[in-house]
Amino acid sequence: MIRPADILSAKILIVDDKEANVRLLEGMLRIAGYTSVHSTTNPLEVCELHRTNRYSLILLDLQMPGMDGFEVMEYLKEIETGSYLPVLVITAQPDHKLRALAAGARDFVSKPFDMAELRARVRNILEVRLYGDALAGTVRELEATRESLRLKTLEEQRQREQELTMAQRTQESLLPSALPSIDNFEIRAYNQPTRYVGGDFYDFLQLGSGGWMGVLADVSGKGMPAALLSSMVLGALSMEFRSGTAPGDVLNRVNQLLCEKSLPAQFVTLFLFLLNQEGAGEFISAAHNPAYLYRAGTGQIEELVSNAYFVGMFDFASWQSRPFHLGPGDILVIYSDGLTDAENPRQEVFGEKRLLEVIRQCAPSGGQAIKQAILKAIADFTEDTPQTDDVTFVIVSKKP
Repeated sequence: MIRPADILSAKILIVDDKEANVRLLEGMLRIAGYTSVHSTTNPLEVCELHRTNRYSLILLDLQMPGMDGFEVMEYLKEIETGSYLPVLVITAQPDHKLRALAAGARDFVSKPFDMAELRARVRNILEVRLYGDALAGTVRELEATRESLRLKTLEEQRQREQELTMAQRTQESLLPSALPSIDNFEIRAYNQPTRYVGGDFYDFLQLGSGGWMGVLADVSGKGMPAALLSSMVLGALSMEFRSGTAPGDVLNRVNQLLCEKSLPAQFVTLFLFLLNQEGAGEFISAAHNPAYLYRAGTGQIEELVSNAYFVGMFDFASWQSRPFHLGPGDILVIYSDGLTDAENPRQEVFGEKRLLEVIRQCAPSGGQAIKQAILKAIADFTEDTPQTDDVTFVIVSKKP
């Protein structure tokens, strides 16, 4: 788990040929609490400084004599080959922003500097960088552990199993440590990975507009590759929504990131929604199985189905949100296909029909009743049969 102290102590390098700009940025970052801020006015020094110090973030001016910011980024790619380029560009030229992002920069900040914008963008990039570094370190350790398991004695294997269990707890820390308390709503959630590091996740985020966002995602594959991709998607979603980006644009940007950084066979399905306090909202289902919306007034169940691509599969894909509304007593049920694909000893699947019956019977008693009934129905149906996919679901109820 990344602590606030880890973010504030991360190494930051400011690169600007104007001493006044350097001092201004240093002052703004130190006022914000950052304790390891370094600087240079010579762009020719940047690569050697980064090779020596491995900065978590480089604030890079684009227009400098001798070597401009675009040239600096090309040289930095030789150090960060196949990895995350930790650059936040500084520019007063609007036409330079898209070019800088295409060159590998993570984000940009405009001149003249705005304190609130600078702090938000710096913190967002550092969160993604540090989460990625932490999980990559965990993955390396787990891969080394797995090889040693093949060679060690049974007793040593048991010890390594305990270490892998601890790794599972580390991955689980990516999920919310506690479900949020939101006026007018009740939230229930459940996640049971099938391996030590699973590919499903859910998250919730309060938005500056007064509303809130929820997401449930299912990452292709299992184990460490799925965990790494989950961390990348979770960090990118959080960064974009904290910046106030519209839902469709959020997925467009996350899709471009995955198409550039993930393996060809990796992709994500997800159901993402936004709601305000009155229950009005919008959703995007990216190749995800249908969500179910129980209407308290009629007892009917509506399907919120996907009409979009997987995330991370096609770089030309785009997404647009669709409206929906939760009235008093209405309940939204979102789930991964590991729930409906759960098998019993006779290789029969649980299926959507059984899930709908559970919702129909228990929804009048509320979201907690649905959660308990789903867990009991799955346990009774599978009869302790080991499953091949994660079981994850989220239940959102609008208070009467």
